[in-house]
Amino acid sequence: MISASEVNIKELVSKWKDKPGNLIMVLHELQNECGYVPRDLAFQLSALLDVPMARIYEVITFYNYFKLEKPGMSMISVCLGTACYLKGGPVILDEFKKILHIEEGQTTKDGLFHLQVVRCLGCCGLSPVVMVDEKVHAKVNKKDVLDIISEHTKAK
Repeated sequence: MISASEVNIKELVSKWKDKPGNLIMVLHELQNECGYVPRDLAFQLSALLDVPMARIYEVITFYNYFKLEKPGMSMISVCLGTACYLKGGPVILDEFKKILHIEEGQTTKDGLFHLQVVRCLGCCGLSPVVMVDEKVHAKVNKKDVLDIISEHTKAK
């Protein structure tokens, strides 16, 4: 990920300027580059595409993929799909929230972790599952949460 100040928004817009669905495509590229959609770049995007800010925020807030705040260095995804939910996913989520002092969709004050809920990670046979960045933690229980956080804190 790069900082918002390094993004060439005019280049992104020119790539998609005359294509249908260009707003969502530019937002995807912006999200991929920064990890979120910075407010100042959304304003520039509005002017360059001649799209009202209300429309841009409508798209950003409708799709769960887009984030309005800079995420933490590591993304913690707690699965609450059916199998994970039934095998204790909500208890695991609550433990992450308690230890990290954040709610789902928030980033820790130190900027290390962003906590999100996902509906399926595709490994139901290993449920309940937590994914931190690209690493899958299988058959997680409440007691494992602190160890998972510690493991990924040391890696930073």
